[in-house]
Amino acid sequence: MDGSLFIQGIIIGLTLAVPVGPISLLCIQRTIADGRLHGIISGLGVATADSFYAAITVLGLTVISGLIIAQHSLFRFLAGIILILIGIRVFMSVPAGISEKNEHETYLKDYLSMVAIAIANPLTLVFFMVILPGFGVVIHGTTFLPAAEFVAGVFFGSTVWWVILCGSVGSVRSRISVKNIGLINRVSGLLISCFGAGMLILLGMTTGLVG
Repeated sequence: MDGSLFIQGIIIGLTLAVPVGPISLLCIQRTIADGRLHGIISGLGVATADSFYAAITVLGLTVISGLIIAQHSLFRFLAGIILILIGIRVFMSVPAGISEKNEHETYLKDYLSMVAIAIANPLTLVFFMVILPGFGVVIHGTTFLPAAEFVAGVFFGSTVWWVILCGSVGSVRSRISVKNIGLINRVSGLLISCFGAGMLILLGMTTGLVG
């Protein structure tokens, strides 16, 4: 086994997870609203999707990757719509302590919803196709064990980030007032919806439907 592949996977997993975007905002919002474990489980869903795209890239699954790239406009459209709807829901959500019932989503729903949202973004696949040669990642023969080692590194690196992020936010959750939680929900919801709208606008511009 080549331990360097695992290390490279960790670095790339962190590189993909760290930038703040709609997914990060949603994980943070879930951590504040429902607790750190809900945020971490949501992050594991993102890490799973990242690992899925990493596996497609390193194993050279050209049929699947070709299909995803060919239908990237549809995937981006769906992702944009989903983000707008989620943003509206977050914006309108009532913080715990104000609502009559303090009900949380199940951990499984947290996980699966984030897998679906992250997989709906085909740019992750493009990221791996571009970044792997840049990082000098070479998996000779794309055999299963080296590929699995690299994908495991991607999953581990991404997971570490979500544990750190959601754990840190969760540690100060009890100090955040209900009023501030409401403000955070509104700002997060607005930003998430803006990310979704931005995806649709860019999609329209690239396909000639806008501008």
